Amino acid sequence: MTSCDSDYQLALSLQQQFMEDDFNTNASSSTASSSKQGPTNIVDPQWELIDPNPNVFALFQEFNKQFFWKRLDMVEVRWSPRMTLCAGICSYQGHGGLCSIGLSQPLLKLRPRKDLVETLLHEMIHAYLFVTANNRDRDGHGPEFCKHMNRINAEAGTKITIYHSFHDEVNELRQHWWRCRGVCRNRPPYFGFVKRSMNRAPSKNDTWWAQHQQTCGGEYDKIKEPENYGKNKSKAKTNKENKIDPNQSVLNFKSVKSPSLNTPSTSALKTPTVENIKKKSPKKIQNVENKFPNSSNHIL
Repeated sequence: MTSCDSDYQLALSLQQQFMEDDFNTNASSSTASSSKQGPTNIVDPQWELIDPNPNVFALFQEFNKQFFWKRLDMVEVRWSPRMTLCAGICSYQGHGGLCSIGLSQPLLKLRPRKDLVETLLHEMIHAYLFVTANNRDRDGHGPEFCKHMNRINAEAGTKITIYHSFHDEVNELRQHWWRCRGVCRNRPPYFGFVKRSMNRAPSKNDTWWAQHQQTCGGEYDKIKEPENYGKNKSKAKTNKENKIDPNQSVLNFKSVKSPSLNTPSTSALKTPTVENIKKKSPKKIQNVENKFPNSSNHIL
């Protein structure tokens, strides 16, 4: 092999090495840039560290642009502190009226970010169907709902489902328990128990009450409630009664008069007249009138 051939082989090997190094450099730079931009999947586990408690209103605006073509600009989004049976709800008022999305604060505040995102998107699909097609069938989850659900799941990597299943959280919030005295306490699946998150005893206002009266007829006794529930309620009531309104006038408060030895009574400050003196000493007044018959009634 001549020297020219050896130089040629060396040049080829150096060129190959240079191309490999350049490829590795470009790959590492692209990886670094993508890591700086953040994950593209909106439910990627990295979001739990980057933004574990997102602003739900900012998420709504972003998803409205990305998945719903800005058709939900007039839809309201709000947190609900009293929703305990479902994670989210989409409500409609009037024909073509207000559309509102409510998110359960008790159920979602301790759940992973992924659950909040998927619940919000679920309710946004309901809102989109209402705004565009006046579809009010919230419980149907028909073909149109499934079409948009599958579309967003494919684009965003989410796993939006038809129903929200947060059974553990719902049961944890049911702190008020009642149990029937009648025969239904031996019947599955409830065995006479009624568990609620609010202190609302079973009554005729429940849809199942008439059937219960026919088949059992027993009365319900409360057997469980949150710790210090009654004490906290009475304490709050007492504090409310004793609270002083800063806008209330001082004149509205009843003042307690204490007797004072140095302050004369109002009766002692009255101007003495002849009539008053006559009542106390009529003989002296008669003598004065006899001596001065033309004097006035007031004593100087």
